[in-house]
Amino acid sequence: MDTDLSSAADRFHSAAIHALRYARREDAKSGLSAARLSALSVLVFAGPKTLGELAEAEQVRPPTMSAIVQGLERDELVGRNPDAEDGRVVNVHATARGKRVLQRARRRRIAVLAERLSALDPEQVETVREAAEIVDAALRRSSARALPVRGA
Repeated sequence: MDTDLSSAADRFHSAAIHALRYARREDAKSGLSAARLSALSVLVFAGPKTLGELAEAEQVRPPTMSAIVQGLERDELVGRNPDAEDGRVVNVHATARGKRVLQRARRRRIAVLAERLSALDPEQVETVREAAEIVDAALRRSSARALPVRGA
């Protein structure tokens, strides 16, 4: 692997981990576990999924996802509908309440990150925004061949 690419990937990986660890401190305020919040995020941003699709997106086994969805269902954050084409298949979807809970959690994460970025000068903020767009586009291109990328 190219040394420059490896160095850039290493630096990005480290920065992404630090940013997510910092931002996820706000997640407890949602009242949901990290697993439930993450699954809800997939449903809000990617739309309805079968349990199998959701398990694949979250990289967990179907029984684990079934338990996560049951908890979200108890909290009325998700619902289930039979598939229009195959009544044996059930799609899980975010409810209006689930979307509100996820959006509030996302706003809290973004607010704490924005507060940290406020120490940067405007040119640096623009560089961060541009870099995020470039990385997001690269990940979305490669994810079209692999696992879905979450919006949250």
